[in-house]
Amino acid sequence: MPSPATDIDPKLLEILVCPMTKGPLEYDRAASELISRKAGLAYPVRDGIPIMLPDEARRLDES
Repeated sequence: MPSPATDIDPKLLEILVCPMTKGPLEYDRAASELISRKAGLAYPVRDGIPIMLPDEARRLDES
């Protein structure tokens, strides 16, 4: 049975940055997203793989 939220390797989180701003990312485990506060984007994490494409990201100001 798949888990609702897949963890990301902590070592990977240490090296990943936002492709738009090159700034830090925060992992939101409940939403399975990597958050870039500076860019105002949330990048999805699918099956433990971060999808770091701006076209795939959700704007943080969306409801």
